[in-house]
Amino acid sequence: MANFIRFNKSESMNFFMITIIGSGKVGGDAALFSALKKLDDQILLLDVAEGLPQGEAMDINHMLSEQGIDVEVKGSNNFADMKGSNVVVVVAGSGRKPGMTRMDLLKINASIVKSVVENIKKHADNSMIIPVTNPLDPMAYITYKVSGFDRSRIFGMGGMLDLSRFRQFIHEATGHSRDSIRALVIGEHGENMLPLPRFSSVSGIPLSSFLPKEKLDELVQNTKQVAARVIELKGATVHAPGNAISAIIESVVRDRKQVIPVATYLDGEYGHSEVTIGVPAIIGKKGVEKIIELDLNEEERQGFNKAVKSVKDAISGIEI
Repeated sequence: MANFIRFNKSESMNFFMITIIGSGKVGGDAALFSALKKLDDQILLLDVAEGLPQGEAMDINHMLSEQGIDVEVKGSNNFADMKGSNVVVVVAGSGRKPGMTRMDLLKINASIVKSVVENIKKHADNSMIIPVTNPLDPMAYITYKVSGFDRSRIFGMGGMLDLSRFRQFIHEATGHSRDSIRALVIGEHGENMLPLPRFSSVSGIPLSSFLPKEKLDELVQNTKQVAARVIELKGATVHAPGNAISAIIESVVRDRKQVIPVATYLDGEYGHSEVTIGVPAIIGKKGVEKIIELDLNEEERQGFNKAVKSVKDAISGIEI
């Protein structure tokens, strides 16, 4: 069992306890990036594999020590150690292999996520949950249904990762600073994602002012396909998803009210219900504080509806 000794914090500071379930490469990177950003004084890595979270925690702590960062990462195999957590990230499950789609993982990971969420209900029933396990949108739906939590407390990491890839392609195509680029991707975290050039910009200037439609269409396709390419080349995507997770946690912990595309449950928004899918939302200390409904044109709406159908078809075969 991981024993936590917390230092006193002033009452004016928001206090969050962060737990990351799944200590593989993405979970480890999420803990590392969260520690580098000093999002909590202690971060818990949980995993059923004995030794893995403890070893990962040791490795991260050694790096943090050299950096002079006073954040402690703990490793545990005991779900009870997440008691009192405010933010729980679920990365547990089988990873995507070369040649696999995210949906290929559906049956493999559904039972794992159900079991993990039951443990979260038991030991951290006041937490917000950030699902990461693929296929992301169905896993976020399972998390919402099994937990019974208010929908504001369930928001999956998908669009944040996709927009980071879209931003990189915009950077490569325009040559402009990454810092000046804003991008948006909604829909399914998968083959039916919807990068939105019309809602993307460089220093506030619409992206269409820099690139012709043919090039924009190319960037959209590249964004949809790049994850498979990274997996083909190195076996897994690691650093970008780890960072995306920490960015979402940061918006919660620091109450940044950042607009982030997350997989959250729809109840009439965009004309859909009974589905969990990526939409832009204001993320703060209460989780999903507001879902933002974009005025999609006909082509964009058709793409979004296609993504909704894909996710609904997937979740229709899941027993919850």
